[in-house]
Amino acid sequence: MTRAPLGAAQGFQVDIADWRKKIDELDRKLVDLLNQRAQFAHEIGKLKANSSMPIYEPDRERIIFQNIAGMNQGPLSQAQLRMVYERLVDVMRQIQREEMAPEPQDKAEATELEPND
Repeated sequence: MTRAPLGAAQGFQVDIADWRKKIDELDRKLVDLLNQRAQFAHEIGKLKANSSMPIYEPDRERIIFQNIAGMNQGPLSQAQLRMVYERLVDVMRQIQREEMAPEPQDKAEATELEPND
């Protein structure tokens, strides 16, 4: 069995470190973009609550999936990208549900019938 020279192994580690730095930078950008998207979903949730619109809009989701399929140039397959976006849309829908949920009662109101300690 032949081993790679020590210098080659170190070069490999440097390449991995460089790629990981690039991934870390992309992750920072993705987190920022995802939070922006979440804020927009939150605002849409407010509008939906005020106009009695449903959270789940299959036509809108179909448009999202068509848009991303048209933009995808790989290496993610269409199925892989759709899986990522399905989860993303689920999370955004949850944000809207939370926006539209009724306000929780104050503790005093919730325990109104209970005797005071």
